[in-house]
Amino acid sequence: MLLKPDSRGMTVLLAFMTAMGPISTDLYVPALPQLAADLATSPARVQWTLSSYLMGYAFGQLFYGPLSDKYGRKPLLMIGFSAYLLASFASALAGTIEMLTLARFVQGIGGAGPIIVSRAIVRDMYEGARAGRQLSLMSTIMGVAPIVSPVLGGFLAVYFGWRAGFVVMFAVVGAIAFMALLALPETLRQKQQGAISVRSVFGSFAIVARHRTWRVYASLQALGHTGLFTFVAASPFILQREYQLTPVQFGAGFSACSIAFVSGAWTGSRMVGRRGISGVVSIGVGCLALAGVLQTLGHVAFPQYALALFAPELLYFFGIGLVLPHSIAGGLSPFPERAGAASSLQGFLQMTFSALVGMLVVALLDGSAMPLALTTLLMGVGTLAIFHMSDVGKNRRFSGRL
Repeated sequence: MLLKPDSRGMTVLLAFMTAMGPISTDLYVPALPQLAADLATSPARVQWTLSSYLMGYAFGQLFYGPLSDKYGRKPLLMIGFSAYLLASFASALAGTIEMLTLARFVQGIGGAGPIIVSRAIVRDMYEGARAGRQLSLMSTIMGVAPIVSPVLGGFLAVYFGWRAGFVVMFAVVGAIAFMALLALPETLRQKQQGAISVRSVFGSFAIVARHRTWRVYASLQALGHTGLFTFVAASPFILQREYQLTPVQFGAGFSACSIAFVSGAWTGSRMVGRRGISGVVSIGVGCLALAGVLQTLGHVAFPQYALALFAPELLYFFGIGLVLPHSIAGGLSPFPERAGAASSLQGFLQMTFSALVGMLVVALLDGSAMPLALTTLLMGVGTLAIFHMSDVGKNRRFSGRL
C-alpha cells in the first residue's frame, strides 16, 4: 500500500531516510580510538573515514538531485540504497585503514541518494513554511537516531568491536530500503524535458547559485553543519584520550547533544507558523554564536573539565535543530522545478566544507581542545554575521508563512 502525502507514515518514512546520515557517523564514532588501535593508525587517518564519507556524500549528491528531476525520485532512491548497503558490507570486512576509507567513500555516495531525494520529495509535496515544518518534524523523528546511535555504538565497541557498527548500519538501512521500495510513491509531478548531460546539470546548478536567497541559506547550512561535524570528528579523541571518558560515557554525552538537536527541531516546527522561516533561523544563529563564545571561554577558564566543552555544545546542537531544517526549506523554496538540483548543491557545499574543516581541526589536535572550541566560535559567529548582513536577516517577513 502506497503512502499518501501529509500522512504520518510518509513523514516517518522520510525521517528514517534522513536518519541514514547520523546512523552512518554517530554509530561508530565512540569506536574511533579502538579502530585506530586495531588498524594501527593515527587519529588523523581514522578521521579520514569520516571525511571520506562526507566527500563521497558531497560528490554523489551533485548527481542524485538533477537526475531525480529528470527520471523520478524512486529510481535514484533505490540506486543510492544499493550502493550504501554494498559499501557497508565492505566496511565491516575492511582489513586496512585504506580499504575502510575507500568503502566509506562509496558508502557516502550511496547515502547521499536517500537523503537528497527525501528533501526533494518534501519540496514536491509542500511549499514555504509548510515545507520547513515538515522538515522540522522529520528532524524531530530522525533525532532518535543520533540519540540512540552513540550509546549503542559505545556498547557495540566494548562488547563486539568496531566492525559491529557497520553490521548494524547494513541491517537498519536494509530495513529502511525495503519499506521505501514497498510503500513510497513517485512524487515528481513533471519530469524535466530534454536530454540530461553534464552541461545541463551544471546549468541547473548555475541557475540555483545565482539566487541571492539560496546563497544565504546555503551558507548558513554549510557553516552551521561544519561546527557540528567538527565536534563529531574531534571529540572522540579529545574526550576519551585527554579526559579519560569511556566509549559508553562518551556515547551518553553525545546522545545528550542529540537530544538538544531534537529539541531545537521540535521547537522550530512549533514556531515556524508564527515567525516564518527566517524568524526561526534568526534565533538559531544566535544560539550558535553564543555557544561558540561560551565554549571558547569555558575551555580557557576550566580546561580540565569536559563539561566546559559539553555544556555549550548542547546549546549549539539546539541551534542547529533550528537552523538546518529551515535553511534547507528556505533554500529550496524558490525552486519548485529544480528542487533536486537546489538540494544537491546545498548538500555538496555543506558536506565539502565540513569535511575539509574537520580534517584540518583533527590534524591540529595536540592534546588541547582549543582547535575544536575556536572552530565552534568561528562557525557560530559566522552564521550570525551572514544572516544579519543579508536581505533575509534584514527583512524577517520571508514569504514562507503558513
